[in-house]
Amino acid sequence: MAMTKEEYIQRERLSITQFLLSLLLFPFGVGTIMLLSILDYFVTPENLTKFLIYRIIFASLMMGEYLILKLKKNNNILQSIITLSGALTTAIMVELMIFSFGGHQSSYYAGMIIVLVFVLGFIPLSLRMTAFVSSLVCAIYFVPIMLFDHITNSRVFINNNIFLISFALGGFAWRYYNNNLLLKKLSLEYDLSMANTQLKKHSDHLEELVDEKTKNLAIVTKKYMTLFENSNDGVALISKEGIILEVNNKFSELHGFDRDALKGVHFRILEPEENEEVAKKRLERIIKGESLIFETEHYRKDGTKIALEVSSKGIEIDDEFYIQSLYRDITEKKALQRQLIQAQKMESFGMLAGGLAHDFRNLLTVIHGYSEMIDHLEDDPTIKKYANGIDGATRKAEQMVTSLLQFAKQSTGEITTMNINDIVENVTNLVSPMLIKENITIEKRLSESLPSLKGDPHLIEQVIMNLVINAKDAMPDGGKIKVETSITDVNEDNSIHPLLSPGEHVTLRISDSGTGIPEEIKDRIFEPFFTTKGAKGTGLGLAMAYGIVKAHKGIIKVNSETGKGSTFEIYLPLYADLKPIVTTEEVKISIVALIRDAELIERLRSILEAKGYRVIHAESTSYCLDILSGLSNAVNILMVELSIVDANFLSKLKSARPDIKIILISDREVPARLIEDDNVKIALRIPFNDSLLISAVQSVTSLSRLDKLPQDLSQS
Repeated sequence: MAMTKEEYIQRERLSITQFLLSLLLFPFGVGTIMLLSILDYFVTPENLTKFLIYRIIFASLMMGEYLILKLKKNNNILQSIITLSGALTTAIMVELMIFSFGGHQSSYYAGMIIVLVFVLGFIPLSLRMTAFVSSLVCAIYFVPIMLFDHITNSRVFINNNIFLISFALGGFAWRYYNNNLLLKKLSLEYDLSMANTQLKKHSDHLEELVDEKTKNLAIVTKKYMTLFENSNDGVALISKEGIILEVNNKFSELHGFDRDALKGVHFRILEPEENEEVAKKRLERIIKGESLIFETEHYRKDGTKIALEVSSKGIEIDDEFYIQSLYRDITEKKALQRQLIQAQKMESFGMLAGGLAHDFRNLLTVIHGYSEMIDHLEDDPTIKKYANGIDGATRKAEQMVTSLLQFAKQSTGEITTMNINDIVENVTNLVSPMLIKENITIEKRLSESLPSLKGDPHLIEQVIMNLVINAKDAMPDGGKIKVETSITDVNEDNSIHPLLSPGEHVTLRISDSGTGIPEEIKDRIFEPFFTTKGAKGTGLGLAMAYGIVKAHKGIIKVNSETGKGSTFEIYLPLYADLKPIVTTEEVKISIVALIRDAELIERLRSILEAKGYRVIHAESTSYCLDILSGLSNAVNILMVELSIVDANFLSKLKSARPDIKIILISDREVPARLIEDDNVKIALRIPFNDSLLISAVQSVTSLSRLDKLPQDLSQS
């Protein structure tokens, strides 16, 4: 508990009095009494011995008082008693010397003044005690002389008393003034002490607050830096001028640069030159307050490009404007999208080629018939020559039509058990003599004990033959063809091809060291009639290979780089059921359409029902859930407008039908949270044409699982 000001002043006065009284008694008091013996020697040598005895006695008394005072420190009553006792004994000693040397005319009366000086000048007594001690000293001088001395020189005696009383009064005034000064000083010290104590408390509290805030700030900083550094996306903080200020580890990893190398450079150094204007406009829009989500490409340190999805937003920190951007690697996703679109395009080509081939074959039959009639009716050699030319051309055209039909056919021919290794051996043995002449070697790495699979060995042989011939044509100066077989176990999260179903697949790889395929035509090589061989090629070899592999429920893909050769990979399912594919005309597939637009639902019905699908219109979300629950075995596709979708509906939908596949229809960009939903398979962008709608539905119905592959399909 803190003491009051009065208690503080009392304590300090006692402490000061204790200190000064101790000095006054010893060494000053005792020392002064004994040193003044020298005065006795010169003034009154006859009294030297007696006075020395006086001095020793009273110095001893004073020394005893000093020892008592040291034992009982800071005792107010004891200090007063010792002060009074010391003044009394000293005054009595002086008075004895006065009586022994001159009486009322003795010059030793000055000793009384010295006593007053020590008592009034040094010891901070109370005013009452000061008055009492001063009066007592004066009385010890005045009263004994009046009683026991015969006054012969009254003038000197009066003068001595007046001088002594005047000094006592002056000393009292001095003590009064000093006491006030001491009280003010102690009061100020107390106030300063209290202020310092309060200030110390505030300072300690402030330090505690600073420590706590610093600790909290460190925790928050560590927390957010942990989030920043451990983000699965690359994160960059960019100034409004476009200068990269800070990046996380993922950003550095995506670009292949050290963090320090990226800091301080303009972000456009990572953008391709053709994107410069677009990047500049994006920066301007973000500075104006827009939040953008866009796709772009960045250069990596090794010169390659990486496809990125970027989410950028302007933020203010301490009145400074910055841009925070998140970068997600979508290179693999874009590749899978291209593969899926290519597969859909090839399916459209197959439908077109199949329809044209049948009609064209009918025309060729008519032309061939007329050429035979001309050959039999006319004997003119020239006419017969022309008829034979027409006949040869029609036969060649029929072979092309047969290839087109093989590309477009929906079922395999002769289904039997086959071994890819045996087929590879047959083909390579057949073409080896031709390849040797072209300075081309074949290297085979065939997996031992490769399991058999079902299919048409003659068609697979034709595929391998076409790929080997294409590889030969890509190496005019000779080279090496490598043929490999293996088993590939495709898991649920396959990144090989979106149309590749999970399970074991026999893999066939045919590689060459030729000229490679330019990037700009890589997506067209499986198109019918597309060729880079000029008049030498028909453009049906790879198209036919694509159709045959697809009929075996497999996929074919190519990896190539100009000047570094090409690798064709074929994946054939080990346990595929290769019965003829059932068309949509034979089994009606029901589709629930949660569409509010009357014109749109009528259009969907007219397109899909013409292809054999059954369209059930659901006018509300509750009605839609009722239909899906009631027809759980008949419906596996839901077409829904984006404007109707909300989190509540999706939650109920997943509970009622977790297996449902969703096709979103929207006239704007689909949010990423919906695209990443497991049930959303395709996003169909309005406007779309009939074939695009059919391709979307067929893609969903034909796949056993199309996980995490949303496509933003539009007419363009």
